[in-house]
This record gives sequence, C-alpha cells and structure tokens, in this order.
Amino acid sequence: MPRYDFRCRECDDTFELSRPMAESDAPAGCPQGHDDTVRLLSTVSVGGRAAAPAPSGGGGCCGGGCCG
Repeated sequence: MPRYDFRCRECDDTFELSRPMAESDAPAGCPQGHDDTVRLLSTVSVGGRAAAPAPSGGGGCCGGGCCG
C-alpha cells in the first residue's frame, strides 16, 4: 500500500500515512489532533539493474547504409 507524506500547518509536524491510491487526496488529520494539513510531494526511488547500452552502427537510415 502506498505511503503518503503530510505536513501539519499548525504545529509544522510531518507524518506519513499508508492508504490506498484511491484515497490519496483524502484529508488527513495530524497525529496531534490538528486538521489543517497538506500532502507533500514525495520522491520515488526505483532500484534495479541498469539496462545494457544499445548496440551502435546499424538499423537506422545513416547507420544502415541507405544515405548514399
């Protein structure tokens, strides 16, 4: 389930909530009991292996010998 970051405008506390994507824009109350909160933009980190570089020298118009 996605986690969303929020900041309370009254106490300046930041907190996160796990909720379904369909509820991503639903209001969130601060853990201190305040209702004036705003959702923060989160960054996404995607791990994995880097793709191998594409081979060069063929296939395209100028790489395939069709440019005269």
